[in-house]
Amino acid sequence: MALKAINPTQTAAWQKLQAHFELMKGQHMQALFAQDAERAQKMHIEWQDFLLDYSKNIATEQTLNLLQELASEVDLKSAIEQYFAGELINQTENRAVLHTALRSEQTEPILVDGQDIMPEIVAVKAKMREFAQSIISGAHKGYTGKAIQTVVNIGIGGSDLGPAMLNEALKFYKNHLSVHFISNIDGDHVLELLKTLDPETTLFVIVSKTFTTQETLTNAQTIRSWFLQHATEPEVAKHFVAVSTNLQKVQEFGIASENIFPMWDWVGGRFSLWSAVGLSICLAVGPDHFEALLQGANQMDQHFKNTPFEQNMPVVMALLSIWYNNFYGAETEAMIPYNQYLQKLVPYLQQGIMESNGKRVGRDGQAVNYQTGTIVWGEPGTNAQHAFFQLIHQGTKLIPTDFIGFKKPLYGNKEHHDKLMSNFFAQTEALLMGRPEAPGLSPFKVFTGNKPTNTLLIEKLTPSSVGALIALYEHKLFVQGIIWNIYSYDQWGVELGKVLANGILKDIQTKELAPHDASTTFLLKKYLG
Repeated sequence: MALKAINPTQTAAWQKLQAHFELMKGQHMQALFAQDAERAQKMHIEWQDFLLDYSKNIATEQTLNLLQELASEVDLKSAIEQYFAGELINQTENRAVLHTALRSEQTEPILVDGQDIMPEIVAVKAKMREFAQSIISGAHKGYTGKAIQTVVNIGIGGSDLGPAMLNEALKFYKNHLSVHFISNIDGDHVLELLKTLDPETTLFVIVSKTFTTQETLTNAQTIRSWFLQHATEPEVAKHFVAVSTNLQKVQEFGIASENIFPMWDWVGGRFSLWSAVGLSICLAVGPDHFEALLQGANQMDQHFKNTPFEQNMPVVMALLSIWYNNFYGAETEAMIPYNQYLQKLVPYLQQGIMESNGKRVGRDGQAVNYQTGTIVWGEPGTNAQHAFFQLIHQGTKLIPTDFIGFKKPLYGNKEHHDKLMSNFFAQTEALLMGRPEAPGLSPFKVFTGNKPTNTLLIEKLTPSSVGALIALYEHKLFVQGIIWNIYSYDQWGVELGKVLANGILKDIQTKELAPHDASTTFLLKKYLG
C-alpha cells in the first residue's frame, strides 16, 4: 500500500487555516493568556515523566483544531499505521521504514517482503550483548593478551552522529572504556587521534552498510595500515569489527565473520543508532543501559501510535511547526537543551530532520509550491543565551524555539541546577512577555515579546528518557513529511556530491581535468598548482 499523495494546500483545512492566520497574525500571546486563565492547564501534555507545555505559542484552541483537521484530511492516521506495519512507505527506494521495529518489545511478527524480521532483530541484540560483555569484562583480549581499553567508531553521517551524540549524552552512565569517533575524511582528523592510541588495547568498529563509503573506508584503511606497523595480518581480527551488509568486503579487510554485525535496508542511516550501528553505545554504557535506551524509544513509539492527535506529543509539535513554517513564514527552529550532556543532540537531529524533509518534489512527482523542511539549529543553555539569543529576543526573524530541561540533576548539585533551571524558565517568560515601551526607557531596551516556545520538562536524564526524546523528534519529522506530501526517508540529494567527488578525485590523481564549469576548473588548476 502506498502513502496517499495529497497536496496539503488543496485541502479544505488549509484554506481555513489561511483565513484563520489572517486573524491571528497580529495576535499577541499575552492577550491570549489574559483571555483564558486556564490556558496553560489546557495547552499541555503529560506523558510518563515528560511534560510538554505548548501554551506559549501564537495559537488558540481553534488553531489546534484546524491543524488537526489538516492532519485528518491528509490521512495521517493511515500513514502512521503503514509506518509501523512495515509497508513500503519509502517508495522511491521501495523500502519499509522500520527503525521502530528495532526497539519493539512485541512478539507478533513484523513482515518485510513476507518475512518476519523480529527473530533476526532479537538475534542481533543478543550478539551485541554477548560481544559487549566480552569487551567490558576483559574476556576479549588484544593481540598481546591485554584487555581492550579504548573503542574507536569509524563511520560518517548516521553511522557516526547518533553513536557520538549518545556517547556524550549518556556519559554519566559510562563504564571504564574510552570511546572515540572518526568520521571526517580529513587526514589530520585521523592522524591526530592515532597519536593517542595504543594498538594493543584498542578496538575499531567500522560502520558502513555497503563497506564502500569513501570517507569510512579511507579512514579504516589508514588505521589498518597504522595497526599493521605494530601487529600482523591475522591479528586484525582481534581489533576490528564491522557493522555492514557486505560480508565479502568485510572479510577481505581481515575481519572475522563472527565479528560482523548485520544492517538492513529498511533502516535509514539517520535512524540506525537503534541497530548494531549503536554497538559503540552498547560498549560505552553496557548492554543494560543500551536496552533501556531502546525501551524508552519504544514507549514513545506506543504513545505516538496509539494516542489521539490532540494529546499526542509528536503530532502537536509537528502541527505547530507547520503552522509557523507554512503560515508565518518561519524558516528555522531553534532547540535549546538545558543540559551539557546533550551538546550533540542538535547536530544529530539536524541530519534526521533536514536530510529527511529537505525535499522539493511531492509524492505525486510534482514540484511543490509551498515550503517544506525546517532549518534546525541550537546549542545548550545557558551557553546559548550568551551567543545567539539576542537575535531570538530582538531580531526581526520569527524563530520558534524548543526548550528542553530536566527536573533533577544527575550529580545532585541543587545549587547549580536551580540556577540553570531559573534561566530555563526565565528565557521562555522573557520571550513571551518582552519589555514594553515605557516613559524614559530607551527604544534599544524594548522587547516586543510574543516569541513562541515549547517547553519540554523531563524528570531526569536517563537512557530511557533520552531514547524517548529522540523518538519524539523522529515521529515529529514523520508527521511533517506526511502533511507536506513528501518522501522523508530517501536522500538523493546526498548522492550527487559523492558522484562528482569521485570524478574530481580522478582529475586530481591524473592531473588531467575533465570538463567542469569555469569556476571549478579555475579552482582545480589553482589546487594542482
